[in-house]
Amino acid sequence: MESADQFDEFFAANYTALTRLVYRVVGDIGWAEELAAEAFWKLHQNPPASDHNLAGWLYRTGLRLALDNLKKRKRRAHYEALAPAPGAVESPEEALAQIEQQIRVRQVLASIKPEQSALLVLRSEGYTLGEMATILAINSSSVGTLLARADTAFRKEYVNRYGER
Repeated sequence: MESADQFDEFFAANYTALTRLVYRVVGDIGWAEELAAEAFWKLHQNPPASDHNLAGWLYRTGLRLALDNLKKRKRRAHYEALAPAPGAVESPEEALAQIEQQIRVRQVLASIKPEQSALLVLRSEGYTLGEMATILAINSSSVGTLLARADTAFRKEYVNRYGER
């Protein structure tokens, strides 16, 4: 698009239809409007080399954004479902004990090697050994050994600091 006026005309001619198309995929008008606007932003920021079939480019981009959004929402829902629901704390003493335990764990994690802390946190979040290797850019065949060492280092430091398991 050579001018702002052409872009404005193209926007006015295609925004509603693109939003309706994206809505059919995501099922939420707010998300559809946001994703349609993002598709236009991508067009504005990095237009295709040719203006030939610009509407087709825009609709493909909008559909890809919508499908990616669905995948993200599904992934997020999956991981949120795995998280334990917050339960009612029975007493202020129990709440305080839980907070103190969390502080202790964080202090111990901060005192051991960062690589070991990273492995332990990733494991607590449910990542597989292969995923941990990829995230931390380490050899996948050594993740199990490194994780065992991290667990040992954590336990040793915890016992040294707090005298309990």
